[in-house]
Amino acid sequence: MKKKILLPTDFSNNAWNAIQYAIEFYKNEACDFYVLNVFNATGYALESIMVPEPGERLYDEAKEKSEQGLGKLLERLTFRDEYPDHKFFMISQFNNLLDAIKDVVDKQDIEMIIMGTKGTTDGSDVIFGSNTITVMEKSRNCPVMAIPEEASYKDLEELVFPTDYKMNFKRRELQDIIDIARMSNTSIRVLYASDGNVLNKEQENNKKLLEEYFDELTYTFHTLHNLDAPSAVRCFVESRESDMITFFNRKHSFFGSIFSRPMVKSLGRYAKVPTLALHDLRN
Repeated sequence: MKKKILLPTDFSNNAWNAIQYAIEFYKNEACDFYVLNVFNATGYALESIMVPEPGERLYDEAKEKSEQGLGKLLERLTFRDEYPDHKFFMISQFNNLLDAIKDVVDKQDIEMIIMGTKGTTDGSDVIFGSNTITVMEKSRNCPVMAIPEEASYKDLEELVFPTDYKMNFKRRELQDIIDIARMSNTSIRVLYASDGNVLNKEQENNKKLLEEYFDELTYTFHTLHNLDAPSAVRCFVESRESDMITFFNRKHSFFGSIFSRPMVKSLGRYAKVPTLALHDLRN
């Protein structure tokens, strides 16, 4: 069965790098890739109730620029042509980015969003741009993989999965991690940042559930002491040169602590490691 992957692009180098990463990541899979460019008409204030329509100059100019960009992108992708089981579909949409992504995810039954960590408007000191953070936080019906500008694809050997063992995972919520581990023959490293207290009964039970779910995969459990969760992940990934980080984006929890604005600037190795945000289905 074909996989359906959404690739948002603003035609930046980072977006192109994310597309290339996605192609290599799914090199052994039959895939339909939907390349999405969202355009709007400059000259209209964001709070304006006036919305440009087809036929108006600003709308038509923005749409033409979007379609031309997608046309050039399709030429580059067609020229590659390494993987005959990959097909590309170009989508140009007048919308804001998040609503456009939600629309395509729903209509095309997308199973993964892969995008760059920053766009053309983000500064050089930015690791995760505002658009990426918004999509990772709010596109809650589809996993989002963010590819840093410096990341080039290599076969995944190690996927880091931080958890506090407080979440009672359901097997279907972990299916994306399981699928990636199987597809890439990747080892899962479950990481816990300990505050010095022993795991309570609920945490022990949740840890045993992970053992059951990962039973047919290669996995190990790791604990780092006297570090907060973001620092533990950073140290672990840097010391082992891990290939990807994946975590569950629960509201007001781990995601918020790692990707708070001050923290983002000090992430170091995160600038080079793809990050996969998953969402618990009860949220």
